Amino acid sequence: MARAFKKFVPLFDRILVERSMPELKTKGGIMIPEKAQGKVQEAVVVATGSGFKDEKGDVTPVSVQVGEKVLLPEYGGTKIVLEEKEYFLFRDGDLLGKYELQ
Repeated sequence: MARAFKKFVPLFDRILVERSMPELKTKGGIMIPEKAQGKVQEAVVVATGSGFKDEKGDVTPVSVQVGEKVLLPEYGGTKIVLEEKEYFLFRDGDLLGKYELQ
């Protein structure tokens, strides 16, 4: 289990992520107004729980690791402020997918 913070460790199948910053400019250099910026659905995994226990008591580990880039649902997650930064806590099953590094 990887830990990003000494004061906060997600439990069970929960995953702590940091959302990516929205694009502020187009490729042509035009500034995008705040109202036109979409909600960012990409994030980087910062910390993970150990996994969840099945009916037999066996622990099933989470499907992502610290440092991986994941796709989040449009709504959901629990907002947490740690060390003056915003993070979100999701269950492993709520994540939509992860990006493969090429």
